[in-house]
Amino acid sequence: MLAEWLDASLDGAPGLAGEGSLAGGRYRILGAGLLELVPASPSASAPALVLSAGIHGNETAPIELLGEILARLEAGRLTLGSPVLVILGNLEAIRAGTRFVDTNLNRLFRRGLDASGMEPDRARELMTAVDAFYGRHEGRRRLHYDLHTAIRDSQYPRFAVEPHAEAITPSDQWRWLAGADIQAVLHQHAHSWTFSHYSKHYHGAAAFTLELGRALPFGENDLAPLAPMARLIEALLQDRAPASRPADRMVFFRVRHELFRRSEDFRLCFADDTPNFTEFAPGARLAEDAEAGPFTVGETPLRVVFPNARVEIGARAALLVSATPPPADPR
Repeated sequence: MLAEWLDASLDGAPGLAGEGSLAGGRYRILGAGLLELVPASPSASAPALVLSAGIHGNETAPIELLGEILARLEAGRLTLGSPVLVILGNLEAIRAGTRFVDTNLNRLFRRGLDASGMEPDRARELMTAVDAFYGRHEGRRRLHYDLHTAIRDSQYPRFAVEPHAEAITPSDQWRWLAGADIQAVLHQHAHSWTFSHYSKHYHGAAAFTLELGRALPFGENDLAPLAPMARLIEALLQDRAPASRPADRMVFFRVRHELFRRSEDFRLCFADDTPNFTEFAPGARLAEDAEAGPFTVGETPLRVVFPNARVEIGARAALLVSATPPPADPR
């Protein structure tokens, strides 16, 4: 039934509902792209885990990854031990094979959102689902892994973005991500209103946007490099201790500047296929904008992440980052 939920959600089947049993508990279909896994007798330490994918519709590898994990759960090869909310985000964009339909869903996760349209409506639906899920599991440790792939190559193909919020990320999260073969971590410096930021900012969850390689169409993904991430998710789903490695196996970065597109006459001054984390030396001109003027690297080299000159006016066109020491491990 879990595979049918996945297929029916992607196909746009109306009136999705239902529930049933599985090893260690049961499942509840809450609607299109919304599935709750309910363990029969979770331990006191079992986390309340949100797993989301497809917030951008052309990022298919995480959807395939979650599909394989759900298939193993349904086949009895995994035993449910933690409450889990599984989310497929922008269903219409997934069906169309596009990043979004009208606007970027991953900039809309903010309470009080008053915009209208399909993506704002979906953002409100997903925020409500997360609120209700964490509310049903009050007192449990809260986690949210929002799974993505990037639109370009990267010097670090698998990296985590830590949202900016007051909640401190527990040190075991860094060890778990290193154990899942995440290669780099990017600390955000300001509120960004992404889905992972929503869970961290409003619910105090340990939350990340996880970039897991390059965005490709369904059927063209090589999931082998994501096997360590699958093992991390499966361990949490079963309430087992995940594989762990020292955090300093990863490279850490912090955002120093953001480039925004302020006018129609805007361009990035480097090739469209420049990989994420490419470094630019002092004096390099990175952007030109008719309203904001040019941006030139100052005295310290900067690396570019998520460059996209074709964003909407007023949207972020790139992050500029530099290396920072790993977080201290209190162990």
